[in-house]
Amino acid sequence: MNYFPIIRHADKAEAIDLAALAFVSWEQGILPLYRDREHSRDALMNQLSTYCQENYQNIIVAKMDGEIVGWCARLSNKAYVPYLFVTPHLQGQGIGGLLLKRLESIFELQGYSAAQLETPADHVQAVRFYENQGYNILAMKAEGHDAHKPFMSVRLEKKLNPFTEQINDIE
Repeated sequence: MNYFPIIRHADKAEAIDLAALAFVSWEQGILPLYRDREHSRDALMNQLSTYCQENYQNIIVAKMDGEIVGWCARLSNKAYVPYLFVTPHLQGQGIGGLLLKRLESIFELQGYSAAQLETPADHVQAVRFYENQGYNILAMKAEGHDAHKPFMSVRLEKKLNPFTEQINDIE
């Protein structure tokens, strides 16, 4: 049994599996924060599936024993992490940190000096996770359409050390 995940780029054929993992993780971590709001589970699963199919080239996955146990996405035009999911029963074992560190390395190679992401403000476990990874809270903002019950998110940022030298091919 392999206890250390292999991290690699996602494959388009994995999109449904990535969406399913994200949905299970979302259900256990974020759904309780949305209890007072109406959300269609099918719509969310479709949204995640579509995202994974259209953006698989910007997703990295963690695999253990042939099974995807986590994934992390980036935007192609800036150092922003829109999604990070780890199988719920494996959370707290370093997989999310490894995925995030790998994306940060990619950002540094692309010359970015900071990475940003957002997470629900009430998701204390996620906020603490990102703070433990070196992210600092930049701002809080209200989201949603119901002015009486705004959903707050936290924007976090981590300073990076961009690689600024030329990368030469090895001959």
